[in-house]
Amino acid sequence: MSYSEKMAYSAGSPATATDTNRRLKGHLGTMDIVFTVLAYNAPLTIIIGLIPVIIGAGNGLGAPLTYLAAGALMLLFAVGFTTMARHVPNAGAYYAYITAGLGRPLGLGSAFMAILAYTFMLVGAYLYAGVIFSSISLSWIGIDSLPWWQWTLLIALLVGILGHYRISLSAKVLTAALVLEIIVVFVWEASVVTKGGASGIGFEWLTPSAITSGSIGLAVLFGVTCFAGFEATAVFREEARDPERTVPRATYIAIIVMTFIFASGTTAFIWALGPEQALQKSINDPSNSGLLAIEMYLGRVGVDVVHTLMATSIFACVLAIHNILGRYIYSLSVDGVFPKAFAKVHPRHGSPYKASATVLLITLASVIAVVISQIEPYGGYASLVGIAGYTLLILQILTTVAVLVFFKRVDHTASKWQSVIAPVLALLGLLVTAWLATSNIGLLTGSEQTAMILLAFLFAALVLGSIYGIRLKSSKPGVYRAIGRQEI
Repeated sequence: MSYSEKMAYSAGSPATATDTNRRLKGHLGTMDIVFTVLAYNAPLTIIIGLIPVIIGAGNGLGAPLTYLAAGALMLLFAVGFTTMARHVPNAGAYYAYITAGLGRPLGLGSAFMAILAYTFMLVGAYLYAGVIFSSISLSWIGIDSLPWWQWTLLIALLVGILGHYRISLSAKVLTAALVLEIIVVFVWEASVVTKGGASGIGFEWLTPSAITSGSIGLAVLFGVTCFAGFEATAVFREEARDPERTVPRATYIAIIVMTFIFASGTTAFIWALGPEQALQKSINDPSNSGLLAIEMYLGRVGVDVVHTLMATSIFACVLAIHNILGRYIYSLSVDGVFPKAFAKVHPRHGSPYKASATVLLITLASVIAVVISQIEPYGGYASLVGIAGYTLLILQILTTVAVLVFFKRVDHTASKWQSVIAPVLALLGLLVTAWLATSNIGLLTGSEQTAMILLAFLFAALVLGSIYGIRLKSSKPGVYRAIGRQEI
């Protein structure tokens, strides 16, 4: 029996998502999914907040090429990822692919790890959202402002409401937010080019010595983490209009667009301040240099617009992560690993509304725990998001290994480039990046001690999930066979 026939057999079993009562519904087009991925990565926040860090703490003026290199690595990874998507047609993404290639126990462990990582990412993003929104004045209703945690809870409730409805509603919100965000970025870049920058438009600063200056390791590490989240292209597969075409197109478009935005934004930043000042400001004042570069060319009004769009940007980010996490819980519930109640699909909206409500409850409980613990929100954001990005990198490595093993074991029509060469090159690049990340884990998260504690939870989830998967083989063989909706 070929693999596609096995999948068809598996899809027909009662435990699978093809049951029409538990099938997600949606008509997402390519650009809907692309904007979801872009929202997850919050490009405006990266340009304002992270580009100065990469220049100052990374490889200085060579940062634009760092983004190009990181984008090239992600494109190599995407070759195997999108090829696998055609052979494993469900919404599990990393979970489903690792299951197909490396077995159900490790697949289930990776799913537990991914859920915890996305939870860390979501809670961290909510903390940052609260900080951003807390600067908004509410004098028009007689209140100066709200504390960050109240804003966070309000945002979480609004995201929970959107998550209840059909995914196309969230897609429209994400698209509106991202279009405005990208327009402002390109208007700023055009203004820098039109005005000739601080010391002219040129690339004489992009020399071999500039590229290899500072810490290349940190630069590559931060560059790659900026591309996290494009797993969403496969996570929303069941809700895509034409998944066989939409998923590959959305993946490649998202990576290319992100590469262009990050590389062009970094170059514009250097032109805006001038190479020497860009390097100096990034080292001495990274938190304010991004807004300074905006103000120099768009004025105070431009800065006010950017502040507003940073608020919409982080809102779009938490909405995207919420939807991804909800679909992970949905997938595991469909497979019977989690209670079947979480696999219920709304009869009208076609959304995993029970799984989405579960994500909301987890979010609210986590934020309340942070408030009670009196954790500083920005520090908590850095630790949670940094370690979650590191974990997604580990999952990408496992996925790439799974791709190589999978195509070696089954009959397929994929080319040598798709099934071997590109995945091997991606694996080498990801392993180097992971080694750099491990060597600089304290810088990635802001605290090495905190990083070790969070990593212990994440790898415990991987191990315990794998052990649970092994136990299911004897205790609940039906559930075990359904893991990842595979017939391996």
